[in-house]
Amino acid sequence: MAQATTIRGGKIRVLIGVKPASGPIVYAAPCGFTQRSVSIDKSLEEQAIPDCLDPDKVDWIGRDASSLSMSVTGEGVLAAESVDTWLEAVENVNSVPVKIEWEFPAKTITWTGNMHVEKFEGAGDNGKRATASVSLQSDGPMVRTSA
Repeated sequence: MAQATTIRGGKIRVLIGVKPASGPIVYAAPCGFTQRSVSIDKSLEEQAIPDCLDPDKVDWIGRDASSLSMSVTGEGVLAAESVDTWLEAVENVNSVPVKIEWEFPAKTITWTGNMHVEKFEGAGDNGKRATASVSLQSDGPMVRTSA
């Protein structure tokens, strides 16, 4: 049996894009994340499918995919280097460019698209480091590539 090839948490990156006046979008990973989670969700619609030969038989449910969505959550320290990036994104009425990367030794899986920063929260206890948490929701397709 071959052992699974795994990665450490720092190889899961969430990068926020900035569109300069001219040229391509520039992506950077905001500083401070110590934990991040990427979720891909598929919405399903259900329909009961009757048995044509025995209509009294209990129906099985058929499911059809109706939509895809991606969400990101992250936590860490409230870093001065990234606080403005998060505040500008959460205050923006428009979604922002986002790139998500999972870097494996032999390949990197990347999703690129727009996301809304739906929540940015700073918190702190006396005598301890201030923390931050953030959540993002996709706005349209997140295009996956593997290289």
